[in-house]
Amino acid sequence: MDQSNERRQETRLGYQWPVWFSEDFAETLCQGLMNDVSSGGIGFSCGPNDRCPRKGQHLTVRFGIPRFEGDDPTATVNMTRTGRVCRVENGECGTHRIAMEFDVPLPLRPAEVSTLNSLCSSDPE
Repeated sequence: MDQSNERRQETRLGYQWPVWFSEDFAETLCQGLMNDVSSGGIGFSCGPNDRCPRKGQHLTVRFGIPRFEGDDPTATVNMTRTGRVCRVENGECGTHRIAMEFDVPLPLRPAEVSTLNSLCSSDPE
């Protein structure tokens, strides 16, 4: 693979978890499935019957990032972010793959936090 075309500034955390999105959270929320997340944006899929976002649209998203600590594998930290849709692609079976850039980055790099936590939890005392 030609690395010169890579524009990502950090590793993304691949994680499948529900994500809710809307132009305005006072409206009906649509549900999608998160594919990956970084401090600067999120990738998610939505079904053919959801109101598919369009490129350039401003959205609010609510999602969870795994905590990777303790005994609960479903423990998450919930986040809400606004941002701009920068890409919409057709997926399989009529789904749409959405890439969104956050207006304000997350205060952490999810892939690095997960790596650090997994290393710490496997480290014997």
